[in-house]
Amino acid sequence: MLLTDDDRAMRDGRDGDAVAAAMDLLIRYGEGLGAERLCSVRNVAGTSTQPTPAKEKIAAEGGWSKAYAVINLDCDEDIEIPRMRVPTCQLQHGFSADALNVTPYNPHLVELQAGAEAFASDKGINILATCTPYQVGNLPVRGEHIAWMESSAVVYANSVIGAKSNCEGTASTGAAGLTGRIPYWGNHLDENRYGTHLIRSEAHIDSFLDWGMYGYFAGEVVQEERPVLTGNVGLPSQADLKHLGAALATTGGVEIFHLPGVTPEAPTVEAAFGARPLPGPVVYTEADRRRTYELLNNQGDSEDVDFVLLGCPHASLEQLGEIAALLDGKTLHPGTELWVMTPRALRAVADRNGYTETIQRAGGRLLTDSCPAMSRTAPQGTRVFATDSAKQAHYLPAILGIEAWFGTTADCVRAAITGTWRGDLT
Repeated sequence: MLLTDDDRAMRDGRDGDAVAAAMDLLIRYGEGLGAERLCSVRNVAGTSTQPTPAKEKIAAEGGWSKAYAVINLDCDEDIEIPRMRVPTCQLQHGFSADALNVTPYNPHLVELQAGAEAFASDKGINILATCTPYQVGNLPVRGEHIAWMESSAVVYANSVIGAKSNCEGTASTGAAGLTGRIPYWGNHLDENRYGTHLIRSEAHIDSFLDWGMYGYFAGEVVQEERPVLTGNVGLPSQADLKHLGAALATTGGVEIFHLPGVTPEAPTVEAAFGARPLPGPVVYTEADRRRTYELLNNQGDSEDVDFVLLGCPHASLEQLGEIAALLDGKTLHPGTELWVMTPRALRAVADRNGYTETIQRAGGRLLTDSCPAMSRTAPQGTRVFATDSAKQAHYLPAILGIEAWFGTTADCVRAAITGTWRGDLT
């Protein structure tokens, strides 16, 4: 691998043992990928505070620096972790203290996480604690090389913002924060960002529900490739694009899509494919739309809903306002719980706007820092849940062994109020 003088100096210990271990990891990682060199990054989004039994054991025996070295740097040595070299943030992790006495999440894990957060903050890691860091201040610029984890965040960064990242892991982001480096491969190379599949929708795509289903269909078609999405589509909102990308990364491993006229690198269909000839389109028909909806709702039989989950990826202010309006003056069914997930920073704004009070007055909860899939936690006794997230409808039944309903946000709020699922595709 070609290394700059600065790369070699970091590898050889100029900046301390932790940075040397980080460079060693990145060089091994890059060589395994076949990367010719590393590239500079100035924006890292990873995870170092998620509480786990392994991390707790290591931290108890050797401190948080030891835990970071083992888990984030693949290094068993006793080394001191310095401050991050480049801006670095913590993505979502376990539930925060606002979930105590609300969720059956272990209070000990909340305490453990607080210790990890204090360590990480001292090392220059911003505790954004969300799967949508772009909603709360971490907004890279177009063309910028970054190192991010979290599939829905990575696909949004590549496709909506126009930054350049592969879907990284705990170790590679842990090393990138200390070095400002990541292997130069995959989505960092322009030639790997062009579209591979043309998908054309005959069905009209102009709602949060339909953007999610379009992504769920397209992800299954392209798997880990790069779809160019066209057809009878309206102008998506930020929430729509968030939902679309999350669904694409759920049924497939999509890390970049192109929506001509919306995504930065695709002013036209032709630009999305570069100099390559346009492939024949895969058509998304009304029948495909119906089949996708039925597939997402083919995970149970009971219409008695115990639990409603909104905010995956974490809800925007626009979505919180919509949920609050739907709940205004209403009361939840006594046998049904509603959790709305959002970044802690947006929770503060929701408090000021009155959204939190409206949701809580109805009996719902506005929670931060995590989600049921991440923390593997739902209300005790949950058998059937409802969600407006294609991603959660796909994952949560397998993770928690519960039934799922998928529909519009209004369908889900109605289920929370009545305790019964009455959603349908219009």
